[in-house]
Amino acid sequence: MRAWTRVQSVSGPLTVSDQPWVGSVTPVAQVAARRTRRHAVHVVIMGCGRVGTSLAKALERLDHQVAVIDKNAQSFRRLGADFHGQQVVGNGFDRQVLIEAGIERAGAFAAVSSGDNSNIISARVARETFGVQHVVARIYDHKRAEVYERLGIPTVATVPWSTDRFLRVLVPEGSTTAWRDPSGTVAVLPITVHEDWVGHSVADLQEATGSRVAFIMRFGTGVLPDSKSVVQADDVIYVAALSGTVTDVTAAAVRAPEEN
Repeated sequence: MRAWTRVQSVSGPLTVSDQPWVGSVTPVAQVAARRTRRHAVHVVIMGCGRVGTSLAKALERLDHQVAVIDKNAQSFRRLGADFHGQQVVGNGFDRQVLIEAGIERAGAFAAVSSGDNSNIISARVARETFGVQHVVARIYDHKRAEVYERLGIPTVATVPWSTDRFLRVLVPEGSTTAWRDPSGTVAVLPITVHEDWVGHSVADLQEATGSRVAFIMRFGTGVLPDSKSVVQADDVIYVAALSGTVTDVTAAAVRAPEEN
């Protein structure tokens, strides 16, 4: 079934935070850990089904504070014992339930329950009553789209939304990614580097930006860098980075080496 999704667009993008690289403790991981503490936001999710569970876990992996609302307490079992976010039993359009979930300090709200009416009402309450900046509601019945448009609620027709697409709405980064893993944790993107990086090692660039160079397009050919690789003029460099570090990675890359 095709899902219709209502998206609230606002200025001032939030920034996704990050976690260290799994399985290693490196300077890159240490940089990522420091950024994690700086960029965490509170996200409220209504609905603890398949989509809500996946989204909650992905956001928590990115070190965001997460509160999940569901009217059925048994639904929270899907989150697993390793989920440390808040679990609130109740209706997501109830003001007191939303307040208990921390809606007043939330930077984002996702309504992903199985009910169109509940999703759209809770999304409107989050936006209009509590002024949440980033709001997304999953709407299954595309025939209702025009009605919601007249209510001032934009709708977007998409294929069924993955966790990655919800993350892009809830915590947009403002940078174009070429690829992102299904959980939304790792992104691959091209970066623009300062001209003074030419002649410097790829290893130095990685350490300065807190990313890993995945490959380089050089004279129209893809090149996999090794420990001896250096940046050359006209290289198009693609890096792999934790999603929350994308803004910082791109900012570091355009600075001269001595400024990092």
